[in-house]
Amino acid sequence: MTRMDRRALFASGAAAALLAATGASLADTPKKGGALRLAVPRDDSLEQLARGAVFDTLTEIAPDGTLRGELATGWQTEDNARIWRFDLRQDVSFHDGSALHADDVVAVLADLGQAEALAADHVRLELAEANPGLPFLLADSRFVVTRDGQAVTPLHEANGTGCYRVERAEDGRHFLGCKVAGHYKDGQAGWADTVEIIVIPDARVRAEALRDGYVDIAALPERGELKSQRALRYYPSESDMALAVAAQVGMPRQIGKATLDDGRIAERWWLA
Repeated sequence: MTRMDRRALFASGAAAALLAATGASLADTPKKGGALRLAVPRDDSLEQLARGAVFDTLTEIAPDGTLRGELATGWQTEDNARIWRFDLRQDVSFHDGSALHADDVVAVLADLGQAEALAADHVRLELAEANPGLPFLLADSRFVVTRDGQAVTPLHEANGTGCYRVERAEDGRHFLGCKVAGHYKDGQAGWADTVEIIVIPDARVRAEALRDGYVDIAALPERGELKSQRALRYYPSESDMALAVAAQVGMPRQIGKATLDDGRIAERWWLA
């Protein structure tokens, strides 16, 4: 995977220490509104970030590194973690207006074992071999839930249950997502009104876009062109950076040292 996809990039102790060193408050209250803009290279970053905004998984790793339910409200296991049952949220709709159904989840779990819908909001999965870590595995973006097992691409047709619906998109070039009104995560995630991801192949041009205020976050391999720019933060560190972030961008309190926060910038970061 690319530098943009590091497990510890978006939620790490190093990032927390860096925020403290720059004087930013880890306890800043998230704020609603605004347009969050990101500039990324021509790799898989756009698709990864857009997927994190548009789709949900059964479980997720919180910014503090703990496991919690996303589309699943709870799960139980038996037979030494070989058989699993998942309870699903009942207040979830896809962006096309159709309600989430257990069959949609079965389509995702079918590759892992024998999956069946026991009710509209209840799924059973039987694995060939026991896997105590299954709930953590299902937080990975490979297991996003789509309508009737639809593909996640092309982007302009993406139909998920995430905080952002696709307003405009072109694979490998551009993504614009708009916040979903009345989303089940309101007050917990999806702070910006819109999220825009722009592919800019040249790192120098991405740096200029950030420096001149055209974007709020830029994927950069090194500080380079930003030597004269202050009031920026660098992740995971200034000496080994992958992202440069403007001062007006906020982020949740982060404690975990190695979380599965891949692609969650659009959902969890905000504009102060």
